[in-house]
Amino acid sequence: MTRGVVFDLDGTLIDSLPDIAAAANALLGDHGLAALPQSQIGGFVGMGERVFLDRLIAATALDVAEYDTLMGQFITHYKASTGLTTVFPGALDAVKVLKEDGYRLGICTNKPGVPLAAVLDALDLSRWFDVIIAGDTLPVRKPDPAPLHLAFERMGATKGVYVGDSDVDAETAQRAGVPFAFFTEGIRTKPVEDIPHDRAFDRFGDLPAICSEIIQPV
Repeated sequence: MTRGVVFDLDGTLIDSLPDIAAAANALLGDHGLAALPQSQIGGFVGMGERVFLDRLIAATALDVAEYDTLMGQFITHYKASTGLTTVFPGALDAVKVLKEDGYRLGICTNKPGVPLAAVLDALDLSRWFDVIIAGDTLPVRKPDPAPLHLAFERMGATKGVYVGDSDVDAETAQRAGVPFAFFTEGIRTKPVEDIPHDRAFDRFGDLPAICSEIIQPV
């Protein structure tokens, strides 16, 4: 049996909200608009850059008629915004333990490929993962289960766990038929009890044991 653990990225492995907010507010600044609070911008995250920009436009005086230009400007800011992003405490240690225990490891995120590559490079994370599925790897994105299915397929994993921090991740896991380990300290906009999960944790030191409990040997 090949065991796999696939992680969401933003709000799960990395605390990237400060940089996402910085990119959004840089775009607003380009257009002479006031910055939004980070807490409000956090509510725009999770469904990829197009939904993010849709929500940002709806909340501000950005002109939807300039959508393509706005997207280009936002992606430019987004890929340059890595300096405020950090790995959550204990996350890399948990990844190393899982790797040593023989798990195949992957990332499945709605973050588009260009800013994804920039932040993974800045944090030197790519080397720990066997598979990385970006938001634009396929024509569809989470919560469609196809990206998560692809991650497990490319890892060759026959049993596994998806680790995420949001209702989008929970729905993705449900639709993919994969157990969900819920990190409760990420970018979530709903109460913990309203997000379906198999296990919940707030310390990454608990994750290896959770994965072992969920993925029982056959």
